[in-house]
Amino acid sequence: MELLQVSGLNKAYGPDTVFDDVAFEMRSGEKVGLIGGNGAGKTTLLRCILGEEVPDGGQVSLSTGATTGYVDQNTGAWRQEGETATLYDELCVAYRDVIGWQQEMRRLEAAIAAERDEARLAAVMAEYSAVTARFEGAGGYEYESNIRRVAYGLGFSPEDLTRRPDEFSGGQKTRIGLARALIRRPDFLFLDEPTNHLDIEMVEWLEDFLREYPGGVLIISHDRYFLDSVAERILELEGGRIDSYRGGYTDYLEQKNERREAMSRAVAKQQAYIAKTEEYIRTYKAGIKSKQARGRQSILSRLERLAMPKETAGFDFFAFNPPGECAERVAEAVAVTAGYGREAILHDLSLLIRNGEGVALVGPNGAGKTTLLKLFTGDLYPTAGKIKLGSRVKLGYFAQEHEGLTASNRVLDEIMREYAFSEERSRHYLGAFLFRGDDVYKLVGDLSGGEKARLALLKLMLTGANFLVLDEPTNHLDIDAREAVEEAIMSFPGTFLTVSHDRYFLDKVASKVLELKDGGLTEYLGNYSDYRDRKAALAKEAQRLAEQAEAEESRRRKNDLTASAKPGGGKYSSPLRDQRERERTIARLEKEISGLEARLEELEQQLNDPASHEEPAASRKLSEEYASQREALDEKYGQWLELTEN
Repeated sequence: MELLQVSGLNKAYGPDTVFDDVAFEMRSGEKVGLIGGNGAGKTTLLRCILGEEVPDGGQVSLSTGATTGYVDQNTGAWRQEGETATLYDELCVAYRDVIGWQQEMRRLEAAIAAERDEARLAAVMAEYSAVTARFEGAGGYEYESNIRRVAYGLGFSPEDLTRRPDEFSGGQKTRIGLARALIRRPDFLFLDEPTNHLDIEMVEWLEDFLREYPGGVLIISHDRYFLDSVAERILELEGGRIDSYRGGYTDYLEQKNERREAMSRAVAKQQAYIAKTEEYIRTYKAGIKSKQARGRQSILSRLERLAMPKETAGFDFFAFNPPGECAERVAEAVAVTAGYGREAILHDLSLLIRNGEGVALVGPNGAGKTTLLKLFTGDLYPTAGKIKLGSRVKLGYFAQEHEGLTASNRVLDEIMREYAFSEERSRHYLGAFLFRGDDVYKLVGDLSGGEKARLALLKLMLTGANFLVLDEPTNHLDIDAREAVEEAIMSFPGTFLTVSHDRYFLDKVASKVLELKDGGLTEYLGNYSDYRDRKAALAKEAQRLAEQAEAEESRRRKNDLTASAKPGGGKYSSPLRDQRERERTIARLEKEISGLEARLEELEQQLNDPASHEEPAASRKLSEEYASQREALDEKYGQWLELTEN
């Protein structure tokens, strides 16, 4: 079993230590999540492990011959192979060596068929055998179907495979980079925020893929639902050190809380000991027990002080500043059609949001989720139908771009100036959103994407809005910040509508899920997991009904065939006949492919046997049969692929 070992790894930039004495092991087949706050050094650690950045100390060792793959979070890791290259060509780059061996096999097959000299033929046959072994060992016969399977799973269509790579969006290019890393199945796969730019359907496909992945996977992610689904162990990088936890993210939380409580008890016990010792020193430092007092002072000065666990965010804002009351019917869409230009994205869509509901809007990328939000905010008008807001509804909008922030302001000024709050009151609210200490003196323009998102959400809460429209409120946030946002929204006593790909967030805050697909809405009560369970149950029921209908159709067909056999009986034609005929053809092709592969294996064994080359005519006949069978197999593979992909 392949093994990755990291021991004593450290890295600093000038006086700033990124991490120190990092050590862990990962075995092939293990799925590990790497978490930590923004700026904790996760990506730097990954790059040091991969050799893309040089650590200041420590060692990384990998089993001999083990392969690695890496997808970074900002990847445009696609490479255009010439001006007319297609996406399929781009993905084939991952199999450049395999394709080279395939081309070499074809060249050698032609040479074998043409060779007349016995000695040279034996040498060519030996070379051919070696190339074929490399080709088969690298999955050469499956590489084309594997490319398509991964590409389709990540949302690319058969038509996309014929497009040029530079025609795709930034998010699609990220998926191209992810596809290239997944295709070859390296022994160790390193993924930095792999769910960025993926909709929920693609993320769930990736979860299934990684759970079945035979190699080791190390994943940097803030997607807690994803980590729960895939990870078997969590590594947390915090304060320059790394700690290991068994299980997924929820298991990590439980263990972390247990450790925090144990640490709190230890800190309290140490503080009591320090207070008691200091009192003893003060009492006896000048008296008869001064020697003992000095001894205790020496012990105390050498004592390593335990740090208090990090404080968690707390929200009491809404208890004292509740938003204003409003009508029961907060927001409505009535038979709405909307889009951009002449293209309609939403068709005859209706919905009602009631007071106090937390509504999650989900659906594939491009379904029109942001379009629907813009209808409620007034940034877009329907081409048909009506949008209504209820009486006394005050809407607040959280946009991904955070346009309401002033880059030249300090964080503290952004709150004090706009809301005329005191510094103490402003710090109180900022602290709840994780702006503490000197953080409040940072310029807004210097904040990270996650910090800007936290500040924008705080300002939104301070407007007094009773209906919040939230477009990806946890984007760019690390886990601590996501939990702060969740606590704020769960404490919010008003109504909200949110678009988010963060399923963990939706599980905690949503009371209703609206699925937007093909221009229409389907409503599910409960949170995201309830929605997913209900969809699975509906799919299972649909499958049961389809199987029942097929069984009934089969019975009718038998009855009709029986009737047609009687005098005056007519001919029978089933709508399922074409599908069954296709399935029979696929089964026949698979049987023929299996037979051709078996025959090719026999021919290879004969061709690799020196005795088979004693007679040049017989040897040439074997070579010609091999080339013919190889051509037939390629043709059958092509037919099989066409039938299975359509």
